Amino acid sequence: MAKENTVIKDRLEKLRAAMAKNGIDYYIMPTSDYHNSEYSADFFKVREYFCGFDGSNGTLVVSQNFAGMWTDGRYFIQAENQMKGTGVELFMMLNPGVPTIAEFLFDNMKDGETLGFDGKVISTSVGENYEKKLSGKAVKYKIDKDLAEDVWTDRPALPCHDMYVLSDELCGRSFKEKLANVRSKMREFGATAHLLSKLDDIMWLTNLRGSDVECNPVALAYAYITFDRFVLFVQEKEVTDEVRAYCDKVGIELKDYHEVMNFISEVKLDGNVLCDKRNTNFLTYKTLLDRTKEAGVLLKNEKDPTEIMKAVKNDTELKNIREVYLKDSVVLTKFIYWVKKNVGKIPMTEYTAAEKLDGMRAELPGFIELSFPTISAYKSNAAMAHYEATKDNAAEVKADGMLLVDSGATYMGGTTDVTRTIVVGEISDEIKKHYTATVMGMLNLASSKFMEGCTGRNVDTFARMALWEMGIDYNHGTGHGIGYMLNVHEGPHSIRWRFNEGMHEAVLQPGMIVSDEPGVYIEGSHGIRIENIVEVVERETNEYGRFLGFDHLTYAPIDLEAIDKKYMQPKDIEKLNNYHKMVYEKVSPFIDDEDVKKWLKEATRAI
Repeated sequence: MAKENTVIKDRLEKLRAAMAKNGIDYYIMPTSDYHNSEYSADFFKVREYFCGFDGSNGTLVVSQNFAGMWTDGRYFIQAENQMKGTGVELFMMLNPGVPTIAEFLFDNMKDGETLGFDGKVISTSVGENYEKKLSGKAVKYKIDKDLAEDVWTDRPALPCHDMYVLSDELCGRSFKEKLANVRSKMREFGATAHLLSKLDDIMWLTNLRGSDVECNPVALAYAYITFDRFVLFVQEKEVTDEVRAYCDKVGIELKDYHEVMNFISEVKLDGNVLCDKRNTNFLTYKTLLDRTKEAGVLLKNEKDPTEIMKAVKNDTELKNIREVYLKDSVVLTKFIYWVKKNVGKIPMTEYTAAEKLDGMRAELPGFIELSFPTISAYKSNAAMAHYEATKDNAAEVKADGMLLVDSGATYMGGTTDVTRTIVVGEISDEIKKHYTATVMGMLNLASSKFMEGCTGRNVDTFARMALWEMGIDYNHGTGHGIGYMLNVHEGPHSIRWRFNEGMHEAVLQPGMIVSDEPGVYIEGSHGIRIENIVEVVERETNEYGRFLGFDHLTYAPIDLEAIDKKYMQPKDIEKLNNYHKMVYEKVSPFIDDEDVKKWLKEATRAI
């Protein structure tokens, strides 16, 4: 029998007392901040505080006599171990017979009971789903209360770091120019005001950056836009003299981050309001909805106009991105050499290998931060797409098999992302077959030509075809957009064949940046992913229309030790040789060490 976890049980009892005091019968705690960021700061780890489970995805539901935590298959074992003795029941999402949270609430809540949650950390889609699923019951809602405030006495502070200004020269377009385009779209949508909640969109629009979300150079913020005002809500302590002077100069009106709800509740509405439900938390959306109804105007749910503007990079952004990717590729090339030279000769783990690469990147001029925590996975660990080694839990890298490293950084001038799977010892013929097909898929997509108007769904099969012919697939998208000195995962475009109902398909346009990352994952054996970042470019226009394609931004060698030519057609061999020719031509001028340069010449030889 598991030892009782008195710490968690005590916290839950205090939470239940706070629930009773506030008239809440069931209380929900998800994993999110106020803007649905990819990474949640310690301040927002309420679910972890009340159940002990610290995985990146999970939702805790508590009543007076029940506590249940829902998570996905990545975390079943971890959650079970971390919640032993807490009295919290694990609900294994998508397993047969396991109800969703909404189904559980419908089955267990009584008419007249109150469902509570902090509406600032619940997305509008999730909040509306609860309302819809529970519509057959007389359930009441309390969504404006963060009960952790009453219980978590030593709660970490809200992230708060100095903001900084990017020059117009670095951004290619001024805030004034970008704002004019946003206002033009507002007119098209018939709106006189626009509330913007998406952090990277706000940063892109204002040419400001921050450090409030791990690996994302953004500040916690909201923006309220009309035709004669631009109000930016940020924490006062983050506003440096430089930022304040810039805002005064360009006409950005600064208000405190915590004032946004009062502002929305009181601001005069003289026309329709634009708000993208996908990017707005439930409390903010419901408050806006009530206000627009009171004012007799419409709340127009349209996509944030900044989204596509941000995705199509301007000429300055593209120039800087190309330069940054080349420098980043040089670092990765040197790292691959270091791994191959030292494996089996010095102590090396997944974690220390990642530390080595992170340190090499940090030495580059203009380095800001990693764009995501480096994934370093050896042998069978690489078969787990979300694997993360830690200092205390990392496999030793030996002179056998392969090491997968997925990494990137944000620099002044761009954000990078790249994956290479490196041969460090003997590998099987099956691994070579899978590796060769993965490389062929990456190069097939990168060299594809397609009609203007195609989306990522149209081109995804280029990357999968060699694997599909072997009866193999990978269970993730092939590509995602990437920000400019912003988030490494950026929409609206992506490359994937499977689209769920309601998902938006964005047309690929010249100037977009997207990853190209097919893979093979064989549980208990090996994992392979080869990822280049490519730029959407115009190829030709003729009587049939406008044709587009991709240009490589990543120039790092493919491991020829894992290539088996018998699985390749002459055209495949030509693509690999051409790519390696470009790698050597572009990377070698930046390598001073003759041993590394000699190795690179051999690593990029024609086969």
